[in-house]
Order: sequence, then structure tokens, then C-alpha cells
Amino acid sequence: MPIRIRAMKSPDKSGIMEIMKNTEAFTPEEVNVAEEVIDAYLTDIAGSGYHIYIAESEDQILGYICYGPTPMTQGTWDFYWVATASRHRGKGIGSTLIKLAEQKIREAGGHMILIETSSNPHYTAARNLYSSLGYDAISTIPEFYSPGDDKITFRKIL
Repeated sequence: MPIRIRAMKSPDKSGIMEIMKNTEAFTPEEVNVAEEVIDAYLTDIAGSGYHIYIAESEDQILGYICYGPTPMTQGTWDFYWVATASRHRGKGIGSTLIKLAEQKIREAGGHMILIETSSNPHYTAARNLYSSLGYDAISTIPEFYSPGDDKITFRKIL
């Protein structure tokens, strides 16, 4: 199945939200925040500070990535969301989206990418993916999200 990566458009929102709602790792609050970010992007693509790309095949959205420059830094960027439809996980879609974002960030003069994620077991595959792509876990804040759920920050120098 050939996969195409392109910038998000307004009609893509429902497909992305479906992925978010069907990903057991994401809480309802996280899904709401993702939707707020998407809405900000769609309202002002150039001025929102966000970059959103989707992976699709045969007009079906398989996954998406949302990233942007970190405010008040020079060349540091954040990955905010990376999600793949459950039935398409493990097929390289997340890796492809991350590599595209890395390329775009390099082209924009970025030199570092940060990813903040949870220590929750639902995020094990995501943490393993980041490590496999050369991201290092550089900090942990214990009990950040809730008791027993730490915030782990990954970093990659480009």
C-alpha cells in the first residue's frame, strides 16, 4: 500500500480525531488538547506555530504528526503529537512521519528536537520508537502527570 505524506487540510480533521479517540493511550483531556491545536493550525496555518502532516493511503488517514518551534529558543523544536491508526501500527508510519519532520526542521535551521511523553505502559511503544530513531531520554520528572506517571523528555540533536 503506497503511503503519501502531505500537509494537513481542513477535511483531514475528522480522520485525525478518529485516530486520537481510538488510541487507548490518549485520555479524553489529551484528545481535547490535540483538537485545540488542530483548530489553531487550521485557523491560521502560517501563524499558528504548528506544522501538521498526515500519512495517507487511498484517501485514508493512517497517522499524523504535529510539531513546532519551541517558543523563546533558537533552533529548538517540539514534537507535540505523533499518532498512527491502531490497525496500521508497526508498519513504519510513525517513523516516516518523524523522519519527515526532522528533515523539515533541519531545513528551517533547527538543531534540536524535544519530545515529552509519559511513563505510562500505554506509551512503551512510543518510547521505544523514539529511542530506535536516535532520541535520548534526558530527563524524568516523577509523578508529573499523576501519581506513578512520570514525564520523560527525549532529545535528539540534529
